[in-house]
Amino acid sequence: MADSYNHLSGTHVKVSTPAPYVALVELDRNPVNAFHEPFWTELGQVFGKISQEPTVRVVVLASALPKLFSAGIDFTALTIHQGSDPARTAFLMRKHILSFQDCISAIERCPYPVIAATHGVAYGLSIDIISACDVRYAASNVLFAIKEVDVGLAADIGTLARLPKIVGNHSLVHELAYTGRNFSAAEAEKMGLVSRVVEGSRDEVVAAALELAKLIAAKSPVAVAGTKHLLLHARDHSVRENLKYTATWNSAMLQTQDLMDAVKAAQKKQQPKFRPLGSKL
Repeated sequence: MADSYNHLSGTHVKVSTPAPYVALVELDRNPVNAFHEPFWTELGQVFGKISQEPTVRVVVLASALPKLFSAGIDFTALTIHQGSDPARTAFLMRKHILSFQDCISAIERCPYPVIAATHGVAYGLSIDIISACDVRYAASNVLFAIKEVDVGLAADIGTLARLPKIVGNHSLVHELAYTGRNFSAAEAEKMGLVSRVVEGSRDEVVAAALELAKLIAAKSPVAVAGTKHLLLHARDHSVRENLKYTATWNSAMLQTQDLMDAVKAAQKKQQPKFRPLGSKL
């Protein structure tokens, strides 16, 4: 029987177990999943708790709302620090922004692959969120936008840091960030933001993401978690540095029992069964 992850849920972030070793995280704040501070703080906390769950192997991040992924920031609840001393105000603002960034970066810090499934509308903070994910699927009806420029600010929670390292068209990244215009699922796939466009809306894209999650969950959790860790290291380091780091990493990880289990299962033409990452020897 699969472990249940429902206890990891919060007020606006729901967690369920649609398949063994798979956690489905759903954003659920009516009417449009607009983020206020308690919402984004909770999202970071939920991913922090998921990271400590030894039986999780893959996470799917989606919206529980049928019409859209998220409209972005809830500007009606946004607090802007103001004071008579600009320097002290800046210190407070910087602390607030760093805390916000940390909540969204919890998705990237999660040791398990995170698959984003978007549909409907995915504006503003949505791009920051999915850029922190490992794999991105889009329903054919989704509209994306880097909306921050339209409200007088530069995106500061991760989009400008991660998006240029995800997509191959830097000219288009600049265009989208400068204009705030909508772009479709097809354009997102063409630029490399998403790896698959699924015909339909929420149910179809979530189903496709879950199928991918189940495929990944059948692999060695040592191999998958190690692959994510090394890919993130490669993004932020030179080829030479990553090769040396990978040699050190695998000098330990090649000693895993998963390697022998996979070989024996292949010889018997069977599906290998792997223990959870946190299981005792």
